[in-house]
Amino acid sequence: MIRFLTAGESHGPCLVGILEGMPAGLAISEEEIAVDLRRRQLGYGRGQRMQIESDHARILSGVRYGLTLGSPIALQIENKDWPNWTSQLRADPPPPDERAAPLTTPRPGHADFAGAVKYHHADIRNVIERSSARETAMRVALAAICRKFFREVGMSVGSHVVSIGGAVSTMDVHGISPDEINHRADQNPVRCLDGEVAGQMMAAIDKAQAQGDTVGGAFEIVTWGLSVGVGSHVNYDRRLDAVLAAAIMSIPAVKSVTIGSAGDDANRMGSEVHDRMYPARGGVMRKTNRAGGIEGGMSNGEPLIIRAAMKPLATLGQPLETVDLSSGQPAMALRERSDVCAVPAAAVVGEAMCLLALMNPFLEKFGGDSLLEIMNHLKETPGSAWD
Repeated sequence: MIRFLTAGESHGPCLVGILEGMPAGLAISEEEIAVDLRRRQLGYGRGQRMQIESDHARILSGVRYGLTLGSPIALQIENKDWPNWTSQLRADPPPPDERAAPLTTPRPGHADFAGAVKYHHADIRNVIERSSARETAMRVALAAICRKFFREVGMSVGSHVVSIGGAVSTMDVHGISPDEINHRADQNPVRCLDGEVAGQMMAAIDKAQAQGDTVGGAFEIVTWGLSVGVGSHVNYDRRLDAVLAAAIMSIPAVKSVTIGSAGDDANRMGSEVHDRMYPARGGVMRKTNRAGGIEGGMSNGEPLIIRAAMKPLATLGQPLETVDLSSGQPAMALRERSDVCAVPAAAVVGEAMCLLALMNPFLEKFGGDSLLEIMNHLKETPGSAWD
């Protein structure tokens, strides 16, 4: 089974990630991982950090001669901004006159306050560095390996932005492959497939930036090729929608996740909602996919559709009122370099979390210690994409 861990601070020397359980025999390279890292750094409304970083993941272990070994894969991404932070984030105790002044004015909506209280930190810099979305760069790098695995078994995952700052795209992606969705979305500054709405989104970002504010939005993740029966109804922690929702909700600033058209279906009649089934060669067919590819906690063979909503980022150019934790007096929240909008990047991170979350349910059904063994299981399993 797959396990992954990330470590590292936003402005520390590097990010480190370990992916355990990837089957042996998968061809992977640093350049393939770099493709998704570059996609994560795109997007209108990103901050100055993206002008500094040019992320590249170095493979430290688990790969030999371009093939995975079945042993843990370790990756490292250097933080290019680290030289500017060596005195503030050094691991060893600095002389008193070199110690950075503590930050004590938490930002409303961020991890600052709760993290400082939980871990008894007098300096919320200790919270900021790890709670930062910078950590998601390593998730994207690790997930790029999973993406390559799923391509080998006939699956693909893509994403596009559906709303930013009140501008909403109604573009229907039914019948468009995830690879094509990504190809089109990555050519747009906000990763929106509707050019007219994309212009409205960019205008909303410009307005927020001029006001020292931020804007949120929503994105959609589409997966093709997932065989019937991935996940299970037999226990809560094996239900595929629960596994995926937890993964997507772990992305910083994401506050809601829906599967299929669930956001609208709560106010409809059952006869309007459920996807009727009709006989088809070798099984069944459906004319609609309101369930988003999941029924009873299991994949049903239709495209998997996930939509996530992201709140506006908590770091504002015009800070909000807060409390100075050192004095207990009213204060204005700290300013930290940040983005005006990160929805386009969050969509790419959403792909990553979907890929990582799908690995265990998939391996539970079709698993093996090598890619060759898994391919044989797929060909032998009724109802699989290879059946």
